[in-house]
Amino acid sequence: MNKFNTFILVSFSLIFTACNTSDVQNSSHKNNIVYKDLDSIKSVGKLKALINYSSTSYFIYKGNPMGFEYELLKKYSDHIGVELEVIPIKNMDSVFVDLNKGYGDIVAANLTITQERLQEIEFTEPIVITKQVLVQRKPDNWRQLRKSTLEESLLQSPLDLVDKLIVVREGSSFYTRLKSLSNEIGGPINIKTVPGETTMEILIEKVANKEIDYTVADKNIAVVNQWHYPNIDANLVISLDQKIAWASRNNSDSLTTSINEWLTTFQQTRKFKLLYNKYFKNQKGFNKRVNHKYYTLTSGTISPYDEIIKQHAPKTGWDWELLAALIYQESHFKNDAIGWGGAFGLMQFMPQTGAKYGVDSSSSATANIIAGTKYINRLNKIWEPLVSDSLERKKFILASYNVGPGHVIDAQKLAEKYKKNPVLWEDVGYYLLHKSEPKYYNDEVVKHGYCKGYITFKYVNEIMERYEHYKNMMQENELTEK
Repeated sequence: MNKFNTFILVSFSLIFTACNTSDVQNSSHKNNIVYKDLDSIKSVGKLKALINYSSTSYFIYKGNPMGFEYELLKKYSDHIGVELEVIPIKNMDSVFVDLNKGYGDIVAANLTITQERLQEIEFTEPIVITKQVLVQRKPDNWRQLRKSTLEESLLQSPLDLVDKLIVVREGSSFYTRLKSLSNEIGGPINIKTVPGETTMEILIEKVANKEIDYTVADKNIAVVNQWHYPNIDANLVISLDQKIAWASRNNSDSLTTSINEWLTTFQQTRKFKLLYNKYFKNQKGFNKRVNHKYYTLTSGTISPYDEIIKQHAPKTGWDWELLAALIYQESHFKNDAIGWGGAFGLMQFMPQTGAKYGVDSSSSATANIIAGTKYINRLNKIWEPLVSDSLERKKFILASYNVGPGHVIDAQKLAEKYKKNPVLWEDVGYYLLHKSEPKYYNDEVVKHGYCKGYITFKYVNEIMERYEHYKNMMQENELTEK
């Protein structure tokens, strides 16, 4: 065999091997994508959303979870009749991998639709249309400058970006845009990249604080941040219109179709406009939130009583965030709150129950919390022999805190009668939910009669949901502090 033929044979073998390797890799990549569509989500009863902490997407304010994308997701999950589980994004560089592995069902993170991303995931219909803008800092004396002088001190054209150092995340659409723009303007743009843990808002803050000179952001986000950092400028547009959407797996066709149908209709309503304006047009509301001491995203504080709750929660064996979620549900952290039937204080004791634990409407917040932990421990003694799983038992205790243990025990007996699991809240909760119906409150196993159990069912679920939000935010603050 001559050298030429040997070369052809070896080359062919290498190409064949490379093709096979590529096929194996692609096959492996596809095998890593879980299948979980709308039917599975409805069957489980939960939509898992990967979402960013930010002043517009998701945060806690005065004890309440809020945010444009969070509230939009909540409305959609209510529409399809499932719970919403929020999973904070730790690293944007791996978010599509996490989505395809099934850690979440959808990504809500102000994502731009790009052809490159469509190779990995699917996008919903656009939620908003925006542009990419350069975020730069105004001169220190900008307030004393005339408008024309201020404008002259800033970069005013994409051509001005030549040789400038701009900091963005490598996997972002901003990085891709800057690479293209460098070719378009015929000059180098120096791009410094940061890891996926660094959010768009962190980079904007760094510009404001003189840690970096330039970054790129979506205009809708940049304008909102400009309210908080008036020394930044976000007027230099560097892209055409960009479509912002949620991301789903390529094999979640029914979910994507469902979202699109709902979103297209909802976007035509006044509710959508009000929601959008709440986060992207209302500067007064924004400033009130971010400057408040219970804006958890920056303060790390949920309530005025965090330290007291942290001190006494261990006596119950509960996370302090769960006790805080219960207190919010009862009183919205208002110790002077007076509720139905004369219920008082942070823990909303009825006068008769409060007297047993040494508190009344004049008692301090600390005394109220201590009394509350004692009452929780009493309820725990009732349920500990009946429900061994500690997480499930917490739900039984919460229900008992709201309506009394007797009605919950009735629901447990109904669950047993109908061959359901009497130590699983989901099953017992169902019968409590329906305990206002004659079929159930007149049943021979029921000893405590009629009860508006649907109120208690909602009460427990809302506390457990808020507990997850509080844990999310506290864990994020711990990571930020490190």
